[in-house]
Amino acid sequence: MTADSTNKPPVWFWVVSVLALLWNLSGVFNYLSQAYTSVEQLEQMTQAQRELFEAQPAWVTAAFAIAVFGGTLGCIALLLRKKWAKPAFLVSLIAIIAQFSYSIFMSSAVEVYGNIAIILSVVTVIIAILLLLLAKKGIQKGWLA
Repeated sequence: MTADSTNKPPVWFWVVSVLALLWNLSGVFNYLSQAYTSVEQLEQMTQAQRELFEAQPAWVTAAFAIAVFGGTLGCIALLLRKKWAKPAFLVSLIAIIAQFSYSIFMSSAVEVYGNIAIILSVVTVIIAILLLLLAKKGIQKGWLA
């Protein structure tokens, strides 16, 4: 099957795709805010937050970038009805797992930010999995070509 006018996705597909794009764009904003943190912003952090920020390895920052830009591209692909949404979401999910594995298990993020660090990690992974499943369903239903 191909994604043509005879096999249109339901309205909920479009609503979810737009909401997912907004979610991922907020991730892009957060990444850019982190990547371009100014001295003034560092001075507004607590000592523990600043130490956590400064100790973060470059690969974690790279994983963050891959996660949010991959997710955003995946959402754009959904809106364009392209099946390359699935690999974009898969790459994003892998990067999310790498990033949050560091944050939760190899850093002091939970001590610094509390349980919100765990909750945000779990919610983000769940959303990424659901988006991957949506892309898979879209391909199976012929909504994506």
